[in-house]
Amino acid sequence: MTRVAVNGVTGQMGGAVIEAATDSEVVVGFATSETSAVDGVPVVHPADAAEALREYDVDVVVDFAVPEGALIVAEACVDAGVPMVVGTTGFDEDGLARLQDASEEIPLLKATNFSQGIQVLQRLVSEAVGTLDDYDLELMETHHNRKVDAPSGTANSILDVIQEERDVEPVYGREGHTPRKDDEIGVLARRAGDIRGEHELVLAGNDEVLSLSHRAEDRGVFAAGALDAATWLVGHDAGWYEFGDVVDA
Repeated sequence: MTRVAVNGVTGQMGGAVIEAATDSEVVVGFATSETSAVDGVPVVHPADAAEALREYDVDVVVDFAVPEGALIVAEACVDAGVPMVVGTTGFDEDGLARLQDASEEIPLLKATNFSQGIQVLQRLVSEAVGTLDDYDLELMETHHNRKVDAPSGTANSILDVIQEERDVEPVYGREGHTPRKDDEIGVLARRAGDIRGEHELVLAGNDEVLSLSHRAEDRGVFAAGALDAATWLVGHDAGWYEFGDVVDA
């Protein structure tokens, strides 16, 4: 069985990864809290991650934390020569550059979403936006009320796909007198309740509306996808990988 360490083990996604690990074994977790164990998994401070990776003979790290903590553990993975799956979102340009640097030393897979459905949605978005090249575009995402980054990493990934097909500028919400421009895309983020994740792209024109959407019913789908990515990543050469590589394989 693949021996997994979970960064952000005390969070909701960390717990979901432990629960989903039926074909892998979570042997240690990293968190800044004073918790000593989660569901029987020992918890170590991220500052001591490199030593723990060696002590627990970890094959791969799965990360769902905050950018600062993810970067600390990425450095530990480089130190210990352990592959890393990064599910944390909200990195700034410097943080992404540091992850890229880490990927020159270890296999590193970065994804904003570990749902196979989202992978298919992105491919459909590319085809639809490229084909309906004069339709208005609006992108909406909804998540639980504890999510701190907006728009979501997945929404930003969808936006990247759109901008590969069309030269559009995002408008983040609207207020007051704001006539719509031909080269814009509205981006709206909503936060409410315990919604796992909803993303929708609306294309409107020619007296018709096309809606492409995805809704996650349970965060376990992301945990299972991250574990699939972790198992796949072990044994690969150092480099930058994406979840689409896992789905295609």
